[in-house]
Amino acid sequence: MAALNRKELDQLERRELHLTVLAAVFILVQAAGLAVLMYPLVFLRPDSGNKFAYRVAYLGFCVLTILFAGYLLERQRLVRKLKQNLIEQLERNVQLRQQASADILQSMPGQDHFWDRLTMEHRRAMTMHTALTLLLIQSSGGSSDKNSKQAEAAWGDAAKAMSGKLRPTDSIYNLSPKLFAIVLPETDTLNAKRVAVRLQEELQSVRAKHGLTFEIGVHNYPEHVRSSHELEDIVKSLLPAKQEWEVPAETQPV
Repeated sequence: MAALNRKELDQLERRELHLTVLAAVFILVQAAGLAVLMYPLVFLRPDSGNKFAYRVAYLGFCVLTILFAGYLLERQRLVRKLKQNLIEQLERNVQLRQQASADILQSMPGQDHFWDRLTMEHRRAMTMHTALTLLLIQSSGGSSDKNSKQAEAAWGDAAKAMSGKLRPTDSIYNLSPKLFAIVLPETDTLNAKRVAVRLQEELQSVRAKHGLTFEIGVHNYPEHVRSSHELEDIVKSLLPAKQEWEVPAETQPV
């Protein structure tokens, strides 16, 4: 759910208030005019037989008119209060969803686990003569502030959407604020491209909701690269240059 447009809601609220006030004023003006016309007949030249009944009806009409105008204003105040409470609840729900998405992003394994997994899967692929594919998903657009909760929620939604289409043996990692990596063991290039298409389909709702775009790169061993060093170099080339993203010494392939 996107953030509520408070400016537009406030404009609608003011418009409704203006209409309510206008209706109350219109009723009071009409009632006042009618009361002025009725006053001479009731008080100045009353029928001697029905004088008391006319005056009671006249005063009742005036009181009911004032009560009805007050009812309109009170109803507007009550409805405005209910709407305000509803908007506050919706905003809290939006914030909770954004926090949940941000928590998903923060709980994802990072680059340390990624280097370990990539080295282990590459060794297994070499030993068993199987394929290994690495998907690199880059996001762009949306909020430029990578530390904002809205941006974290957007990338968290993306991570959640992609995680739902992976196999139990696959793994997804958050390498940087705008870069995800997915390790696909025993997956050739053709099947990896099919996975990438499914991921793009899942990310359509994220693109529409947050204005993000995603580019998925497919890198396969042994079709595209011959060693884990080449895969690591590809990943490092996409990581932020201002940070040092070095593979831990204990995970360096032999």
